[in-house]
Amino acid sequence: MVIRHVSIKDTDFILALVNSPNWIEFIGDKDIKTTEDAFAYIQNSLISSYNKNGYDLYKMSLKNSGIPIGICGFLKRDYLKEADIGFAILPTYEEKGYTFEAAQAILNYGIASLGLTTILAITSPKNIKSQKLLQKLQLREIKKIQAKEDGEVLLLFSN
Repeated sequence: MVIRHVSIKDTDFILALVNSPNWIEFIGDKDIKTTEDAFAYIQNSLISSYNKNGYDLYKMSLKNSGIPIGICGFLKRDYLKEADIGFAILPTYEEKGYTFEAAQAILNYGIASLGLTTILAITSPKNIKSQKLLQKLQLREIKKIQAKEDGEVLLLFSN
């Protein structure tokens, strides 16, 4: 697994990822329907956050082929005091251990290189796969919260 910044060259990959069934169901429809929309999302969300916060979501690629398969990293949300880890993977690569491998590396990076002491995670109560992955990463559910963006009730995890 190789983990790198998402770049503007990744528009086709991002377009496919944000329109995959699990992204739509558990993260939400970001209304990214064209490569131009994906380009804008990369510029205005990911690259902007790299510059502002020093982190965001990183591209996960297969080591041998370089094929991008998912994203994993930290987000800074207005309604959370600390950074939270997030991840998403293309359906073809689900349940193969790639997301756990990337998330474990990202957690270690956050603690060792970014100096994060508290790492949060949020997920939908319906997203059982994410809950199991967070528990495998030794994060524990601490409470339910309401996302300020849309009022959705989410499960909050912490290390």
